Amino acid sequence: MNWDIVEGNWKQFKGKVKAQWGDLTDEHLDVIAGKRVELVGKIQEAYGTTRDDAEAQIKRFEELNKD
Repeated sequence: MNWDIVEGNWKQFKGKVKAQWGDLTDEHLDVIAGKRVELVGKIQEAYGTTRDDAEAQIKRFEELNKD
């Protein structure tokens, strides 16, 4: 998954991200704005997880949403 494309089409990806990480608020999604690093931080914050675990979750998300 190319995060430049995700960032450029963030409005379309927000729904997929919200479906995957339901604890992220609309405010979180606005701050993330398609930036992978921001997504990692917000997952850590919302779920109390480690950076490595957040990265692993995003990697799985990327694999499921390759198209």
